[in-house]
Amino acid sequence: MTTTSHRSSSGQTRIGLSGLAVYMPPFRVKLEDWCDWTDTPWAKISNVVGNSFRLRGPSQSVYTMAATAVMRMIDQYDLDPAEIGFLGLGTESSTDNSAGAIIIKGMIDRALVASGRPPIARNCEVPEFKHACLGGVYAMKGALRFLALDGSGKKAIVVCADIAEYARGSTGEPTQGAGAVAMLLEQDPTLATIDLAGSGSASDYRIMDFRKPMLRFCGQDRSESHHIQDFPVFNGKYSTTCYIDETLHALDDMYVKRGLEPSSYLRSLSNVFMHRPYRRMPENGWAVAWLFALGQGSDEDRGTLAGYAETAGVDTGELLGEMAKVIDISDYAKPEALNHDAYPLTMATLQAFRASPDFGRDVLSKLALGSHAIRDLGNLYTAALPAWLAAGLEEALADGRELAGDELLTMGYGSGDAAEVIPFFVEEGWQAAAGRIAFDEAMQGAVDLTQQQYEALHDGRRVSGLEYVPADEFVIERVGRAEERHFQDVGIEYYRYVESAG
Repeated sequence: MTTTSHRSSSGQTRIGLSGLAVYMPPFRVKLEDWCDWTDTPWAKISNVVGNSFRLRGPSQSVYTMAATAVMRMIDQYDLDPAEIGFLGLGTESSTDNSAGAIIIKGMIDRALVASGRPPIARNCEVPEFKHACLGGVYAMKGALRFLALDGSGKKAIVVCADIAEYARGSTGEPTQGAGAVAMLLEQDPTLATIDLAGSGSASDYRIMDFRKPMLRFCGQDRSESHHIQDFPVFNGKYSTTCYIDETLHALDDMYVKRGLEPSSYLRSLSNVFMHRPYRRMPENGWAVAWLFALGQGSDEDRGTLAGYAETAGVDTGELLGEMAKVIDISDYAKPEALNHDAYPLTMATLQAFRASPDFGRDVLSKLALGSHAIRDLGNLYTAALPAWLAAGLEEALADGRELAGDELLTMGYGSGDAAEVIPFFVEEGWQAAAGRIAFDEAMQGAVDLTQQQYEALHDGRRVSGLEYVPADEFVIERVGRAEERHFQDVGIEYYRYVESAG
C-alpha cells in the first residue's frame, strides 16, 4: 500500500489517525414524533432519512460543541496539551468572520489551567477551514501536511463541528442535526494510516445547489435568543446530482493515481464511509459509483450492468454512452432544469439495481458498519463523515471484528462543489485506541423534545420545561452587547466550562 510519510533523520514514518471523540447536544427530536406533528409518512422518513436528530441548546453554539469534543479528546486519550501543534476547525456554521479555531483554543486553555493542567502549546497553529460539508476533510488534510513537514514530532487535532438547520416546513427539515467530532492525528498512528498520496480529489463550481449567502442574516430578530438561524439556500434534487457527479470524478482521480481497475477495487472493499446528509444519499452515491465501475469493467461486469439495464427498460449501449459523456452539471442550475436528471438512464438503471438481490451485497453490506448508530445523528455537515467512522470503529470493536490491515475507504463531499476520496489503512492493535472513542456514551442522556419545545428551540424563542443540567461541557455564559466608542463586545460570546458535580 502507499503511505503518507515525512522524511526525518530516522527515515520515513506513517502519519494518520490515533483517536476520535464525540459531542452531541442532548436535545433530540424523534422523527416518528416529528412525522406525527407534521402529518408526514413515518415509513418513508425512516427509510430515506433516519430515526432522529439533535438540536443545539439555548446556551450552545458551534464553538461550545467543538470545544467540548476537543476537551473529551484530551481527557479520553490522556494527551499532553503542550504537544498539540495544530488545532484545526472544520465548519460551515461559524458565526465570527474573523476568529475561528483560536476561540476553541482559548476555551480549552482556560479550562485546562483551571483544572491545574498546562494549556495547549503557545506555538499551536489555529486555522479554520470552510467548504460546506468538506471543511473537516480539508482540515484533516492540512493537519496531515503539517505533521509531514514543519510539525514533525507534534500532535494535531482537527474538530469538525456544525449546526444543520432548515426552515420548518421545508423539505430539509427532517435532515437537521448538530454535533462535533474531534480527530487526533499524529506520526505512527494507532488507529489508521491515511494515504493522501493515493487519494482522489474533484471540484467544480455549481452556482447554487446549496449556499449560505450572508444576506440571510440581515434583519433577524434576536430579542429572545442570541442564536443566529443559519438556514441554507438549497435545491434538493440538483444537490443530489451534484453529490453523485463530484464523487464519481474524485473516484476517477483516485483510480488513475493508484492504477486501479474500478470494479475489482470496489469489489475488494469491505467497509466504506461517506458523507451522509441523510440515510439514502450515500446509498445512491455508492450504487451509482458501482454501476459506473461495472461499465468500465470486464465483459462479465458489463453483462451484469446490461441485466440491470434490461430490467429497467434501458438500452445498454445508450447507458454506456451516457456514462462516457462529459456532462456539465452547471447546465442544470436553472429553474426549468433543476428537476431533470443529468444521468437519466443511470438513475433508471439504479432503480432496477436497488430492487435486485445484488444491492445488499454490493452496496448495503459495504456501508453497514456503524450505519445503524448514525441513524440517530441527523445531518452533521462536516462532522457527518468522522461521526460515521467513529461509530463504525466502535461497533467493530464491540463485535470483535479484526480490521487490522484492512482498507477503509472514506468519501467526503462539500456542496459548491468538491469531493475527496481518501483511503485509511487500519493499524495493528487498533482496538486500544478504538476503545477510547466513547461514541455510544456520547449518545446517552438524550432529552426528547415535545412539539412545542422543538418549535421554540428551533425558532430561537425561550423554551420552558427543558430538564437538563450541563456537565463536563462548555456553555455560553453571556453575549456581549456593548457598542460604545471606548469599548465594544457586541455579539461576542463569553464561555465557561461546567464540570460535573461528582
